[in-house]
Amino acid sequence: MATTTWALDPTHSEVSFKIKHLMITNVTGNFSGLSGTVTSDTDDFANAGVSFTAETSSVSTNNTDRDNHLKSADFFDAEQFPTIKFETTNYNAASEKITGNLTIKDVTKPVTLDVEYNGINKDPWGNLKAGFSISGKINRKDWGLNWNAALETGGVLVSEDVRLNAEVQFVKQA
Repeated sequence: MATTTWALDPTHSEVSFKIKHLMITNVTGNFSGLSGTVTSDTDDFANAGVSFTAETSSVSTNNTDRDNHLKSADFFDAEQFPTIKFETTNYNAASEKITGNLTIKDVTKPVTLDVEYNGINKDPWGNLKAGFSISGKINRKDWGLNWNAALETGGVLVSEDVRLNAEVQFVKQA
């Protein structure tokens, strides 16, 4: 079977994160500048290859001051490091796990995420699309995202653990 390439449909995809703030609630953010491809030689995407990029300058938490802080050198340093990248090293459809190298601020570390393949469907314009739900957790300090502030009551302003969630659609390329 020939290898098929699928391109990310950014208008029907979202990548978000949640992080504990003040140790009592979660703040949600997302990236709007997304691109990516999936290559596969099977219809069930077994052993598919994934390449994904998010533009760090597109981060949004619905708070301009916080967004600007996330784009600064304290966090993503969007000017010097304009993208976050993920490249698969292994996708096991049977175990619903995807392993790959996540690069943030030129630091590359392996991560394993849960992935649910949601199937293929044709849109009203005849495009064949595949959908996936992806989730997992990383420690932001592993990528040099170390900024924090101690709270006078104990604890810290921002948790180290970041929960990742993605709902992504890919369109089959001709």
